[in-house]
This record gives sequence, C-alpha cells and structure tokens, in this order.
Amino acid sequence: MLELNYGKGGRVTYFVEVILPLAISKTYTYRVPNEMAERVGIGKRVVVQFGKSRIYTAIINAISTTPPELYEAKYILDVLDNEPIVNEKQLQLWHWIADYYMCNVGDVMQAALPSALKLASETKVLLLKDVLVDKAELSDKEFLIVDALEIQPELKVSDIAKLLGQKTVFPLLKSLFEKGVIHISEEVVERYKPRKKSFLRINPLYEAAEARKELFEALERAPKQLDAFLAFLKLSKQNGELTRSEIQEECGCGPSAIKALLDKEIFLQEERVVSRLGESEILELQNFTLSAAQEEALDSLRRQFEEKDVALLHGFTSSGKTQLYIRLIEEALAKGRQVLYLLPEIALTTQLIERLRLYFGNRIGIYHSKFSDNERAEVWNKVLKQEYDIVLGARSAVFLPFSGLGLIVVDEEHETSYKQFDPAPRYHARDTSVYLAHLHQAKVLLGSATPSLESYLNANTGKYGFAELKERYGSSQLPEINVVNIGEETSKKTIQGHFTSVLVAEMQMALDRKEQIILFQNRRGYTPVLICRTCGYLPKCINCDVSLTFHKSTGKLHCHYCGYKQETLSVCPACGSVHIEQKGFGTEKIEDDLQYIFPDARVARMDLDTTRSKNSFQQLLADFEDQKIDILVGTQMVAKGLDFGKVTVIGIISADSLLNYPDFRAFERSFQLLSQVAGRAGRRDRPGKVIIQAHNTQHKVLDQVIRNDYSSLYATELLERKNFQYPPVYRFIKLDIKHKDPLQLSEIALRFAGDLRQSFGSRILGPEEPLVGRIRNYYIRTIYLKLERNGISVAKVKEGLRELLQKFEASKLNKGAFVQIDVDPY
Repeated sequence: MLELNYGKGGRVTYFVEVILPLAISKTYTYRVPNEMAERVGIGKRVVVQFGKSRIYTAIINAISTTPPELYEAKYILDVLDNEPIVNEKQLQLWHWIADYYMCNVGDVMQAALPSALKLASETKVLLLKDVLVDKAELSDKEFLIVDALEIQPELKVSDIAKLLGQKTVFPLLKSLFEKGVIHISEEVVERYKPRKKSFLRINPLYEAAEARKELFEALERAPKQLDAFLAFLKLSKQNGELTRSEIQEECGCGPSAIKALLDKEIFLQEERVVSRLGESEILELQNFTLSAAQEEALDSLRRQFEEKDVALLHGFTSSGKTQLYIRLIEEALAKGRQVLYLLPEIALTTQLIERLRLYFGNRIGIYHSKFSDNERAEVWNKVLKQEYDIVLGARSAVFLPFSGLGLIVVDEEHETSYKQFDPAPRYHARDTSVYLAHLHQAKVLLGSATPSLESYLNANTGKYGFAELKERYGSSQLPEINVVNIGEETSKKTIQGHFTSVLVAEMQMALDRKEQIILFQNRRGYTPVLICRTCGYLPKCINCDVSLTFHKSTGKLHCHYCGYKQETLSVCPACGSVHIEQKGFGTEKIEDDLQYIFPDARVARMDLDTTRSKNSFQQLLADFEDQKIDILVGTQMVAKGLDFGKVTVIGIISADSLLNYPDFRAFERSFQLLSQVAGRAGRRDRPGKVIIQAHNTQHKVLDQVIRNDYSSLYATELLERKNFQYPPVYRFIKLDIKHKDPLQLSEIALRFAGDLRQSFGSRILGPEEPLVGRIRNYYIRTIYLKLERNGISVAKVKEGLRELLQKFEASKLNKGAFVQIDVDPY
C-alpha cells in the first residue's frame, strides 16, 4: 500500500512500471488514477491497455512519481488484487532469468504465472460443468456473463467486454473465478470438471427434542433407516459434515436407506466443490533408521552446509538418498523454513508423493504441468498463504511464491528434463535453483547416482560441498550386468524379433517366479522408418526435414517435431511399388512383439503417447506397483528414479543408438541412462539382472557401466572436453537463425556470423545446418559462441551480443528472419 504524499499542488500522481506477459524487451510505465493510488503495490496485478485495443493483466514491478520521458503514460484500468500475488524475491528471480538466459522478463512472467492468473483479451472463459450457481448471489453484470456462457459455453474476454459494453471486465471474471463458477484458460485443451462431494445434514425441522421423538417413532417401522439416522447422530458429534459412504460404513446399511431419508427430507444434501489437489488423510506418520553409511554421508553434508550453500550427494542407485533428503527436510522444517523438492519427471512426483506423505502428511503440495490451469492457480495461492511447508514438483515449481525457503533438493540433478528448450525462457531448473536459494539464503542439495560433469567438476574444485554413498541400502545388491552381442545372435539365428536368446531366457525365468521386467528402448512409435524397397522412397514430414514414424495405435505416420500426421503407405507414391519395408523399431513395436513371445504376460507401455492424459502416469505406476503388469516397456521415463521391489530383470534393447548419437555429450548421457535404467533392478531384497544388447560390445562406456565406474567416465570425458573446448570447461551460447527461405537464410546467417566475428573473433563457430535443418517450415542455421570459464566477463559478452541482436532485428536486410538464443544449451 502506498503512503499518499500531498504537496503544495495537492495530491501526488503515481506511476507504475509493469511487466507485461509479452516478448518485449522493457517494462512499461502507466499512470495511476488518484482513486486507485492506495490500492497499487509491487507484485499486484493491474489491468492495462497495450496497443490500440488489447487488454492485459500486468504485474507491478516498481512504483514512482516520475513519468516516462519518451511517451505519455496511459492510465491503468483497474487493480485486481488486495494482496500481492508475486513477491519481491520472485521479481528478482524473474529479472535474473531474463538477464542470464537473454530473454524478455515478459517471457519469464508468461512461463511463471498459471494461466488462470494471466487474463488477456483473447483468454478463453468457460462455465464449469455440473456446478449449481445461485444466481441470487451474483451481481447484475456477473449474471449477464453466466447467462451468456449458458448459451455459448466458451467466450473470449473481448467478447464479454463487448457484451457488457465496457473496456475492463477482469474484476468481474476474478470474482466469478473465486466463486468457483468459471474456468479461465489461455489454451483450452479439455473441459475442466471440478471435484465435488455430497455432504448430508439433518433437516432443521428435526432439531427440536419433540420433533426428534416423533421421528424415532415413525422410523421404528423402517429399521435400516433408523440405523442410518442413529449412525449420523453418532458420527456428527465427531464431525459435523458427513458423506453417504461414512454413514453406510458405520451402520452397514445400503444406499436405499439413505435415499429414503433424503426423499422424506429428513436428511438434506449439499453438493460442494472440494480441493482438487488430492490431499489424503495420514493416520500415522512413519519413521526409519539410517545405516552407518547414510549417517556418515548426512554428517558430511551438515558440515559442508556450514561453509557452502550448495552440496552434491553422489549415491549409487538404491543407496537411500531419499532418506537423507527427508532428514534434511525435517531439519529445515524445524527451523520454520519452506522446502522445494524438484524432480525431473512427472512420473516420479506421482510415485514419491505417497511416500513423502507418510513422513510429512498433508504439509506437502505438488506442482507440475499435468495440472489444469485452475489447479496450478490453487497451488500457487496455497504456497502464497504458506499453507504448504514442502512443495514437490517438476522444473516449473521454481517459480512458485515462496516466502522463506530453507532447502532446495534437486533429485536426479543430471537429467536433461530440467532444461527448458522451447519456448523462452530457456532456463535450467538446477542452475535457477542455486540463484533462488541465494535470494532466500537457503541451501541446495543436488543428488544423483550419475552426476552431470558440471556439478561433479564444481564439487571437485571445491565450489560445491560433496558427499558419497557407495553402498545400497539394506540387503539389496547391485544388479549383475551382462552385455549380449546382437550381431552374433543374428548370425546364429538365435534372436527372436529384437530379443536375444539371453534376454528371452531371463525374462521367462522372471515371469515363472512371478517377478517383473522393465524393457528400455529410447524411441517411441512402431517403426522409425518406412522405406520403398524398389526405389528407396522415404516418407518425410511436409513441415520438417525428418522422416515420419509409423504408429500402429493410430495407423498413421507421425512427425515427432510438429505433430503432422498422414495415412500410412501401402503403395510407394514415387514408383508405385507395393514393397514397403519397415526399418528400425520403437516402444510400440517392442510391445507388439512381446505379445507373440510371451502371450500370457501382461504388457504395458510408458512413453509420451501413453501418458498424455492427466492421470495416466499415476494409473500406469499404480498398476505396475500392484503387479497388474508383468512387463513395462518404456523410453527414458522408465529410467528416472522409479522404485519397484519386484523388478528383477532389466532389458536394454539397443545400446548402440545411444552411444552413436552425434553429440559431444553422447558418452556421458549413455552412461547416465544405462546406469539409471540398470538401477531399477534388484532393489530391496531381490537380486537383479541387467541385459544390455549391443553390436559393439567392447565399447568403453559399456565397460564403465558394468564396473559402475563413474570416476573413470568423468576423467576420460573431462580430458576430451578440455582438448576440444566443450562444456563444462567452456560456456556455450547457441544462436539459431530461422527463416522460411533457405537461400535468404544462408545469406543472413553468413552476414550475422561475420558481424559476430568482428566482436568475438575465433570464439564464433558456424553458421552450420543442425541435425534437423527445418522445423515447422522454418529453415535453421546455428551459430555457437564459445566462452572461457575464466578471464572473461560473461556479462560484457552478453551486453555486446544484445547490441548486435538489436542491430540484426532493426536491419531491413534481415526481414523475415529471427534469432533464438539459448544460453548453456547442453
């Protein structure tokens, strides 16, 4: 709230500098009407007009009495919030991300805020289904909006503004949203249905003792109804709100008895929307005892945190890292601080949340992209009100409005999923967490069985603290790893489809023992390539320079870059031949082959295609945990920290596709992925076996995986990176120039690379065509800027780069082209 200053001329005029959810390089200043001066505050939302007719919700970044020099400030139209929805530490984080990752602060706002908190002219508004609206409680204008939505169930904010004949309708929509009447979404994917429960109460007519006595006499002829009524009276003393199921469970009656009491209006029923966040009642919190190795690692971490703000925990798979996290979380909570627990995959939040709730009850909340817009807004508000002490989430959870963080845990810190690739901001959640912790004076714990080279180098040079866990927890042992030669088995004709005889035999023995199996193939779909055997024709995407992948589930060819689909081929469109062959295989083909080899096994698939819906992860993992699935086939999703006690066999169908990928990180990522997948076997008290199928069985990375020798991988990879000047020894900034015309693009990219070389010399590489040279009809050329870690000011380099980018955008020679910047792209 502002303190109003009065001078000789009367009331002071205030101006607010706001962040708009747009890709503009600066904040924008607006004038505050005198009647709103007491309502504005940093972090509050205001409604503003930007451009000729567009209306947006903006966040107040600063307040002053100084008008802008270069333009006349428009008035803000309204203030939406009584209290700020974004705190000052968040605004500092937004500006740091914009500065470090060279994007606009509006891009950061767009990524950070749930859509339901970002209203704009084109925002879609829907009436929630099955919600009973008491129109008597609505204002005249709210009534008109609801009435219009009943006729047309989806309206834009601009349509509602026209309907009401006024510029701003945001306060009305905010009111309806808070009353649970409407759903607000920028991009409506599915109709949102709130969770509702029916609660029963006694009709007030039967509250008096005399009326109650008459009721008992009347119900003596209906003993089941009387039992239900008595059960209600008994339970309502402990809890005034009761559901049908609670009464039925108490008295053992059926639903008909309660229906009869409702028909007679002895019970009254009220339907209410309840929390959508799936909070569960925990009757008794659990505890555990640490092993000697865990105690030693925990003591080491405590000592490291006395001097350093960031520590790396390097622990084998199944070594009990999560238990150390829990102990440190308990210590942070005891100091009255909040905790953020980051995971790379939504699948992991599904499995881990139930376990953490055994220790922390409902003090823990979840946040990830599978939540609807309204659910994300609800979690945001709960964190803002400090109703959650712990938040478990994927990378976007770093944007939540924490007020007193004490600890951030980044589990599986090596995972590439922590990096946002598109759209901007192209931030890395691990590195962002380190800065977020700095703002809150909190500690960061990075955990992994296969750390990234960046984190391991920082630990080795003393920048980070370091602790190790070199043994598995309890009685579980590291799995036995065997590498099987695909070429030899193919020549001996002992291979079945894509499965060697060794893998088939191990799988059969596991199935006979009623144990479970995970198979890993890092490609989804049925077959990656269809090819004409006669002329060599290959169906390609019309928008991207990639071949189409056949998906048996849809019977179509799919592009995994832009989503384009077309019917599959039976006749070659080039030569008319009917000899169309399938080359390669994905998870869908593996799943199909298993039905022939093991017809009685229950097989399921976990990849992007089978986990698109909100609860699909949860359902798949629950079915696997309950042993309703014998064999789980998956992509990288199955490699990331899942813990199933009855998995004893892991099969890696083709290791060569990982090892031969054209990327300087291929060996590091292959080691991480193979080790992580292998770590899913033999957990708890069952011995495990891992079968790695490969053509090149003598590869050095496979030997390092078998020996679980991360130190050897680190030494060899770091030497290579030093020799060829790659991360983590050097920093990279990647510049993708895009244009719809390939010839114009070549000219523009060469000219821009020349300008960059004048400023940065030999640090510039390119322009080069990337692996996929066209995506969504835009041709791409890539330029890299390599920077030494020491002896150079990165801030000055970025400042110079921004100036060159401004000149690039201003030049008419570059019309139709644009540049995408990615800082630390790998």
